[in-house]
Amino acid sequence: MKKHLKPSAVCIYCASSADVSQHIRDDGQRVGQLLAENGLDLVYGGTTCGLMKVVADAHKSAGGRVIGIVPEFMLARGIDNSNGQDETVIVADMAARKSKMIERSGAFIVLPGGMGTLDELFDTLVNKQLGRHAKPIVLMNTDGYYNPLIDLLKHGIECRTIRAEHMSLFSVAATPEEAISLLKP
Repeated sequence: MKKHLKPSAVCIYCASSADVSQHIRDDGQRVGQLLAENGLDLVYGGTTCGLMKVVADAHKSAGGRVIGIVPEFMLARGIDNSNGQDETVIVADMAARKSKMIERSGAFIVLPGGMGTLDELFDTLVNKQLGRHAKPIVLMNTDGYYNPLIDLLKHGIECRTIRAEHMSLFSVAATPEEAISLLKP
């Protein structure tokens, strides 16, 4: 694995739902703002959907640079956020989107999200496990959102389906400030 250096761009994985709690929304806005204040570009799914747009808008409002990675079919649906981005990268499909997000990012913050967020998280974790990257991955554990997932991983360790050392592939943050601090080498 390559040695980790301070990232210049941070990928955010998060809910496409707009119907998230106010605390999740507030943490998303704060993460976007803090990334910009720390001179870090934002890489994200590039749509106008839910928490993704909340984070991107907060980042842009704080003077940050926003990079959206958008599959072609989402462009056809008209849900891309091209007007709110500094750079839009169009890819063939969701698999290419994940690959491009990993490639373009130096670190990852995973806010609360649904199936797509979990898919992105696990793809990024497995790539790190396999030595394809050594980039920090931080779970933003707003209101204990990721506690059940962490418990499941611990259960996997107890059942010997997951190695204990794989818990070090990611960090867990309770606040946006802590999440940003965990990105630093």
